[in-house]
Amino acid sequence: MEKPLQLSFKNGQIASAIYVQQITDLPQAVAAMGLPMARPSLVVVGGASRMSEADFLQIQRLFREILAPIAENLGVYVVDGGTDAGVMRLMGEARTQIGGKFALVGVAPASKVALPDCLEPSADATPLEPNHNYFVLVPGNNWGDESPWLAQLATVLANGAPSLTILINGGEITFEDACQNVKAKRLVIVVGGSGRTADMITSALHGEKTDSRATELAKSGMIHYVNLFDSTRGFESLAAIMKSVLSTSK
Repeated sequence: MEKPLQLSFKNGQIASAIYVQQITDLPQAVAAMGLPMARPSLVVVGGASRMSEADFLQIQRLFREILAPIAENLGVYVVDGGTDAGVMRLMGEARTQIGGKFALVGVAPASKVALPDCLEPSADATPLEPNHNYFVLVPGNNWGDESPWLAQLATVLANGAPSLTILINGGEITFEDACQNVKAKRLVIVVGGSGRTADMITSALHGEKTDSRATELAKSGMIHYVNLFDSTRGFESLAAIMKSVLSTSK
């Protein structure tokens, strides 16, 4: 296995990145980056597309007021897709805005991302999010190839400690992310009202006819939802679930 790289972003953030070729090498990769295992882990998947401005601002508040502060207070690992877009950008920005020190680990196909010090990235390469402090770069030529790696990394980092997945909005790949986290026997909390995949899964949980993948996920018993858009109680409900599941002092 290669040694970790040090990535320098324009905002001054220094991140550690490692290339991993086999999913069974994830424990070794985690150790090489100096991340101790057996710590609660939070997986964040989905997107932030096709939202009204009001809904986007509500989701932005969710990251800044709930997800990042709880991650910081409980000392959890946060694992996401690591690119400078959607929920990954919101997570990175929220971490910086609250002055967070928690480990924020991005998982992405090496062939699809542009490293910050790369002079000639490919035309379709996506920049890494500059507020993350760890990256695991995995094989694959398509977005979505990282989904099983992302779910497994959270399992490796937790190493028996509790873990939880938050699903917001999202497109096609988000279905695969949800499936992989359910397969890992990880509770998935869907943010109802955030649009697209999240709303299809919420509809399925209510017994409504929707996408067949959403219906199968709803049958798993591993999917719950909170609706952040009916009142401020949505924030309180999600915070309570996160603290209940991820706290190690129960």
